[in-house]
Amino acid sequence: MKKTLIAISAFLMFAGANTIAQEVQNDATAPLHLMKPAYKYNYGVPKATDVKSTMDKIKDYLTANTYTELDASGKNLKRGTFRLTSYEWGVTYSAMLAAGAITGDASYTSYAMDRMLFLADMAPTFKKWLDEGEEIDPLMMQVVSPDALDDAGAICAAMLKMEKLSKTDKNFRLNKKFQKLLDNQIARYYNFITKKQYRYTDGQFARLRPVKNTVWLDDMFMGIPALALHGNKDEAIRQFTLFHDKMWVAEKNLYRHGWVPGDYHPSFFWGRANGWALLTACEILDCTEDPTIMAYFKQHLNGLMPLQSHDGAWHQLLDRNDTYLETSCTAIYCYCIAHAINKGWIEPEPYISQVLLAWNYVDAHVNKLGQVEGTCVGTGLSFDPAFYAYRPVNNFAAHGYGPVIWAGAEIYKLVSNNCIKMNDSAIHYYPEDPQTNEPIFYVGE
Repeated sequence: MKKTLIAISAFLMFAGANTIAQEVQNDATAPLHLMKPAYKYNYGVPKATDVKSTMDKIKDYLTANTYTELDASGKNLKRGTFRLTSYEWGVTYSAMLAAGAITGDASYTSYAMDRMLFLADMAPTFKKWLDEGEEIDPLMMQVVSPDALDDAGAICAAMLKMEKLSKTDKNFRLNKKFQKLLDNQIARYYNFITKKQYRYTDGQFARLRPVKNTVWLDDMFMGIPALALHGNKDEAIRQFTLFHDKMWVAEKNLYRHGWVPGDYHPSFFWGRANGWALLTACEILDCTEDPTIMAYFKQHLNGLMPLQSHDGAWHQLLDRNDTYLETSCTAIYCYCIAHAINKGWIEPEPYISQVLLAWNYVDAHVNKLGQVEGTCVGTGLSFDPAFYAYRPVNNFAAHGYGPVIWAGAEIYKLVSNNCIKMNDSAIHYYPEDPQTNEPIFYVGE
């Protein structure tokens, strides 16, 4: 009996070993180049419907958590999760208008228009209270008496886009009352930008903090797009050039975040600030394809593209891989690159794969509630690396929401209007459809 058991055991071991031998994959028995890589996030070409689904989650979350009404006192805006009057929400309004135009979903357009018109409608009442010596809601103080580019620039740009839409699209035409209210609010913001904002000796936008005559890269976006959209294109280009002259670091093809007069200029390449610069170039180029701004835009891309991480995102300090990957700057770059492809400013290949890699990272950082994760909170200016490296991230950092909606809209357009396929497991663009629904595989050399 014992011998029989040993024989059976030996047979089973032999059979198992033989089966394993037959299943072993090697270069001679299997196309190993088709093995699935262990990507951390999705890799490949997203469906337009999936992109829209992610955008919808964010839009629905924001709609439910930002209000167009006064609180019970009748003296303050009803507080939601985000501030309707902030520059971050100016970015969100522009993004929502773009999303509505690209996807054809009017709920995006309505989100932006309803809130901007609410602010314009409330402004005369709050201005009257202020003139009568009352202390008014600080949020509405930004509207009726802006005191910084952060108060005025981004929302002014969004309102100028809404004004254009109201005059060109009959579905969003404003009646005379709201058109006048909107015009008055645009004029109030624009007056601050052009006549009241502090400037350096050469006329460039500057600040008195943290020290006098500090130039912040952020102020490119906080002031310049409104100039271009208002028709003052020459001043917009002049301002951009002044920033470029002070902030551009040629050996990096990146912009430093801050500048103060003197012989030594520390260079910290903060991700979101470089995003504001790239986004500003896009906003100008949408108004006028100036060759100088186009050249600056492409040089900037040359600095940014090699710094993308293998997971698709860019770092908080762009050239320091020991700092965290940050969502809002990644979304801004994603938007700008996709927008440039869609506008024909740059060739689709080789940018297609990197911009989709960026979108897949951003998409993975929108949670089930529609919140954007991994966004750096509001950030001042410093001349040391620790300040940037240790800035917190938070789901309620408003800076992430507009850029993700904006990026989603352009990616939606990109994948809807172009032939992008997987070839040998990688993403590629094709000028003409290869007339097949199956990936085309070539054995790598």
